Amino acid sequence: MSGHSKWHSIKHKKGALDAKRGKIFTKHAKLIMISARDGGGDPDMNPTLRTAISNAKADNVPNTNIEKAIKKGSGEDKDAANFVEVMYEGFGPAGTSIYVKSITDNKNRAFSNIKTTFAKNGGNMGEAGSVGWMFEKKGIIIVKVGDKNPEESELEIIEAGAEDLEMDGDTFEVITDASSVMQVRDDLEKAGFEIAKAEQTYLPKDPIEIKNLEDAKKIIRLMELIEDDEDVSDVYSNFDISEDLMTQID
Repeated sequence: MSGHSKWHSIKHKKGALDAKRGKIFTKHAKLIMISARDGGGDPDMNPTLRTAISNAKADNVPNTNIEKAIKKGSGEDKDAANFVEVMYEGFGPAGTSIYVKSITDNKNRAFSNIKTTFAKNGGNMGEAGSVGWMFEKKGIIIVKVGDKNPEESELEIIEAGAEDLEMDGDTFEVITDASSVMQVRDDLEKAGFEIAKAEQTYLPKDPIEIKNLEDAKKIIRLMELIEDDEDVSDVYSNFDISEDLMTQID
């Protein structure tokens, strides 16, 4: 898929989801809180919240956690922290660009910690605007094929509004316009597809192919360390590492 960041698939193959389950629960809780705060706590009236809840359930977040996050975001819990979304920009090894989404209740802490992680691992923070222009905001939907015919499924997905798609094992990675991701998701679900995840993402306009093993190791290490930070929700980069090179890293 042209311009598609491989980071989420690399995490899946490295088993990062199971290893960092607590961090994933916290990330989903923050996303649910912000969605409930900005659009109300009723998922039937707030499609962003509905999608956030669906993604949380796909990652096995307990219903009690989801309910607490909705209450905090909608104002029912008066002691809830006030989270804000902040984008940070920086540069990694081998000329790569890194775009960091933080959901935090302390911007000073988040900035300081992320900057330190860059500096200690072969990268450096950039100024606002130094990296963001290299990425395009899009929607990404992970669609399970199931018992459906793959070729027929591809046509249905395109008709539902996909801009691009690629089959990866038994799933389709579907790219949409950022503003229509939730509508496409709902249409695909109505058509009988199982949706594993649907969210907005940032895709690199011009991916950089990484051919050197040591560079690849350094990039993956920096990405992992940034994402480990408690205030970081997602990390995007413009690197492109081949499957063969990833096998050597593993």
